[in-house]
Amino acid sequence: MRGAEALIKALEYEGVKVIFGYPGGALLPFYDALYDSDLIHILTRHEQGAAHAADGYARASGKVGVCVGTSGPGATNLVTGVATAYADSSPIIAITGQVPTRLIGNDAFQEIDALGIFMPIVKHNFQIRSSKDIPTTVRAAFEIAKTGRPGPVHIDLPKDVQEEEFDIEENPIPAKIDLPGYKPTIKGHPKQIKMAVNAIMTAERPVIIAGGGVNIANATEELLKLAELCSIPVCTTLMGKGSFPEEHPLSLGMVGMHGTKPANYAVSECDLLIAIGCRFSDRITGDVSSFAPYAKIIHIDIDPAEIGKNVDVDIPIVGDAKVVMRDIISHLLKMYRESGRELSSEGRREWLEYLESLKRSNIPKMDYDDVPIKPQRIVKELMDVIEELKLKDRSIITTDVGQNQMWMAHYFKVHLPRTFLSSGGLGTMGFGLPSAIGAKIAKPDSKVICVTGDGGLMMNIQELGTIADYGIPVVVCVFDNRTLGMVYQWQNLFYGRRQCNVNFGESPDFVKVAKGYGIEAQRVTDPNDIKDVLKEALLSDEPYLIDFAIDPAEGLPMVPPGGKLKNIIDPVRERPRERIPCFQEIKRKLLGDSKDRSIPQESLQDLNSPVEKEMY
Repeated sequence: MRGAEALIKALEYEGVKVIFGYPGGALLPFYDALYDSDLIHILTRHEQGAAHAADGYARASGKVGVCVGTSGPGATNLVTGVATAYADSSPIIAITGQVPTRLIGNDAFQEIDALGIFMPIVKHNFQIRSSKDIPTTVRAAFEIAKTGRPGPVHIDLPKDVQEEEFDIEENPIPAKIDLPGYKPTIKGHPKQIKMAVNAIMTAERPVIIAGGGVNIANATEELLKLAELCSIPVCTTLMGKGSFPEEHPLSLGMVGMHGTKPANYAVSECDLLIAIGCRFSDRITGDVSSFAPYAKIIHIDIDPAEIGKNVDVDIPIVGDAKVVMRDIISHLLKMYRESGRELSSEGRREWLEYLESLKRSNIPKMDYDDVPIKPQRIVKELMDVIEELKLKDRSIITTDVGQNQMWMAHYFKVHLPRTFLSSGGLGTMGFGLPSAIGAKIAKPDSKVICVTGDGGLMMNIQELGTIADYGIPVVVCVFDNRTLGMVYQWQNLFYGRRQCNVNFGESPDFVKVAKGYGIEAQRVTDPNDIKDVLKEALLSDEPYLIDFAIDPAEGLPMVPPGGKLKNIIDPVRERPRERIPCFQEIKRKLLGDSKDRSIPQESLQDLNSPVEKEMY
């Protein structure tokens, strides 16, 4: 057995059935061994697509996703996808090929210091120098990736190690491992739990912020129980969408820069803030000095490094969200049984009525009949079609980054965990389509809908080839305004409407591009056609692209960066007016500048060394 075969056997032991990747010279022994294995390999059209697909697979399934890229550019192309997974605590294993060990450090063909490049964007990384280390390395990589706060782990695998003989008798698979110093805290400290329970019992205006940690810990049931037991309203972060059903009476929607008014007001006026699996990013807090100014803060997180990092907390609890919430609920029920004390105070009723009035007075308008189409209308029709086709329990949304992401985050109601996948921390444009591929592979019976913008789609548009050739039935909904909408919105609001490099012009024709890949596609310009086309796409069970021509002037209310959460401002709604210069204009400007900045002959005569003359 060779090292490459040992790697595949070790992956199979970890339950891996699918990997996403792109072969190359330094991975040829691995791909040769793959030829005889039962592993399914999805050949993406770019390594970034492979990393996002593995990430989408991990987020949708809760399992570890695996992506593969060759040495040098293959490894660097994986970087954005791996960094995206790291920012959102998604467990993936990224395997890179490497030049043979004897050539490492020689600047060999396609050699790159992958270990150094990946180090700051992974939970841990390894370089295997001997085939006998493959079983322990793979076992450790999966253990680290999926436990504690999950995250990507990188394995760098030189070509000669893949070709080296491997003795499975001496190095059994699975290997037994010992990870000294790696012991994630799962159970919260009892004293802190009691303090949290007392704070919950005495609070009159409590609110919960549920972050991505609730989804990762599969703690939706516990969150629902805690909220209902004590009548505590719940808002979510972007990564926490799906952790609490957004049609529930206690749901306030998303909080933060693009949050709902009830959610932002609740956090600003509460007297107890219970943050669960949330890292208090700048998109959530805005101005930290004015964040939750009247609140005692309980922070539950499995990563002790997140406690107190961005926001001072009163009751820190390090532990798994599911385990900690179970302990809190258990203490609350015990208190109720022993004392008969109500778990929600009279004052809390007034708080709930106040928030309910905010919700009633801020129901967003979504049924616009305007042409060009308002994005809110598409979101409404999508929710209606999912309901009508009875797909609520088996549909997954992936989004790209930008306005399309925020329209979906703000208006689309999610009621199940792991069904709304988006790039939160890194905000990676190009995430939507390849992550949808991973989600569909992870959940083949679910309908997977990728909502993307024209900019985001073009960043990984080559993956249309992946869904076409494998026949992966992903529905791609393009919110097409030919504008980098979020940048355009910020330039209008905060940079004096000086629109600079946000206009994409008229190319390409997305319908023709999709059909060029052999994918069915339609362009929708009339709001009355949205529902029928969505139905046709979802029922086709084939790859399908819908190009929605949306209003480029439409924007989303937002809190200015670093602002107070209650300071929600409206966008400037005006058509983009930036003109794209033609090449002849650029040429004239360049040549004109060249004449102006030409090097005087006398300066060349000042050059002494032949090398300097050559450089000029």
